[in-house]
Amino acid sequence: MKARIPGAQGGGNMNMMKKIQEMQENMERIRQEVEETEFSSTVGGGTVEVTVNGAHEITAVHIKPEVVDPDDVEMLEDLIISAANESIRKANEAMENGMEQAKGGLSIPGIL
Repeated sequence: MKARIPGAQGGGNMNMMKKIQEMQENMERIRQEVEETEFSSTVGGGTVEVTVNGAHEITAVHIKPEVVDPDDVEMLEDLIISAANESIRKANEAMENGMEQAKGGLSIPGIL
C-alpha cells in the first residue's frame, strides 16, 4: 500500500521538483548578490575601516594618519584585524539571511 500525501495528487512530485529548482535558482542568485556586495566596518572611533565583499575578500583598508604610531604598530594591527573580522561577520550574516529567505522556511538536509 502506498502512502498518500494530501494534496499531492497527479503532478505532486513535479510540483515539488519545480519548487526545489526555483529555490535552488533563488539561492544561487542571492549567493551571487551577496558575494558582489561590500561590507564595511570601522573601529577605533573611525580611525580604521576595512571593507570586504561577500566572498570574504578584503577590497579596501582605510587608516587615518593619526592612528599610525611607529612605537605601537601592534595596536594598528589589532584594529585592522578587528575591523576585518567584523566585516566578514556582516558578510556571513547577509549570506545566512539570504539563504533562509530563499529556502522559505524549508529545512532540507545538505542545503545551507
